[in-house]
Amino acid sequence: MDTLEAKVVILGSTGVGKTSVAVRYVQNSFSPNGKSTVGASFMTKKLSVNDCSVRLQIWDTAGQERFRAMAPMYYRGASAAILVYDITSEESFTEMISWMEELNKNMTDDLVIHVVGNKIDLEAQRKVSSSKVYDYCDQLVQYVSGVHEVSAKDNIGIEDIFFDITQTLVKKRYNQDLYRTVSSDICHDNPTVEKSGCC
Repeated sequence: MDTLEAKVVILGSTGVGKTSVAVRYVQNSFSPNGKSTVGASFMTKKLSVNDCSVRLQIWDTAGQERFRAMAPMYYRGASAAILVYDITSEESFTEMISWMEELNKNMTDDLVIHVVGNKIDLEAQRKVSSSKVYDYCDQLVQYVSGVHEVSAKDNIGIEDIFFDITQTLVKKRYNQDLYRTVSSDICHDNPTVEKSGCC
């Protein structure tokens, strides 16, 4: 079985749940009292997609402004980026847009970017509408590969983000036909995705 190693960086403002997304995916756990990341933390996850063994190197970056200057060290060399905002915070969505602009200036066009709205378990407190996010990403279809709304707390949609990213990277590896369209996972259920294996 062929092996692919890929660096995935998670970016966004402080408090949006970047660490919770990463930990939910890698360890399938959630801590409501998690501490803010200092600098960046690093986790790995292995899975199998389309007969390819993939090792994801997941970099969880700090969201505080004082760490912003360090961010290029962490996203340099990344194959994919996950831009996270909090659906209950308009400010976090604005911050996410600034990350998008920074990546577009500093990264190559083949970077796989997924936009993720976290905390759909707090739907009653929503401040950022699904349609607003999708309209924004639709204008950047050449950069954005996927749009998701998830809950790290309730484990809704987390697996799908990373599986979609991995599937895209495997297809690119083998030069399979790729069509740059924005795939939307904006829904409040947890669809089952067929996977060829995970370890």
